[in-house]
Amino acid sequence: MCKRNNDALFFTCSLIEQLGRSLHMRRGKVAAELGEAGIQTLYLNADILHCEPIEKVADDVITEFSLQGGDFDNLAEARYTVPDVWTMGKVYARLIEDVSDEDNIVETILQVFTSWIDGLLSDYNSAFYYQPRDYIAECYRQKTVLDG
Repeated sequence: MCKRNNDALFFTCSLIEQLGRSLHMRRGKVAAELGEAGIQTLYLNADILHCEPIEKVADDVITEFSLQGGDFDNLAEARYTVPDVWTMGKVYARLIEDVSDEDNIVETILQVFTSWIDGLLSDYNSAFYYQPRDYIAECYRQKTVLDG
C-alpha cells in the first residue's frame, strides 16, 4: 500500500482537479491527456510546483501540455456547496493511497482518474465524495457502488 499523507500525491490530485475546473473537462480526460509521463512529471515536481498558487500552476500546465478546454462544468451544475480543489484532491489522494503501492503510484493515479469512479466523485450533487475512505476504496475495488 502507498504511504499515507503523500504530499506529492495530494498536490498532483488537487492539480488535476484544478485543471478540470479551469478547462471544463472531466478529471479523467485531463489525466488521460496528461498521460502517465505528464502525471509523473507533475508528481515528481510537486514539491516545487506547490510553492505557486494552484491556479497559476494550472495555467502553466495548460500551456506546457497544450491542453484544450471542454464543456463539462460540474461546478455550474452543483446545487449545493461545491467542495474546493483541496478537498477533492484529498478524496482522490486517499483513494489512490488505499488501492496503490509504492511501485505504481503514477500508474494508479491515471487508472483511478480514468475509471468509472471519477463520474461519481465529480457529481457534487451526490454525497458519494463525502463517504468514508474505506467505503470509497471498496467501491472502487468492487467496481460498483455498494449498498451501505
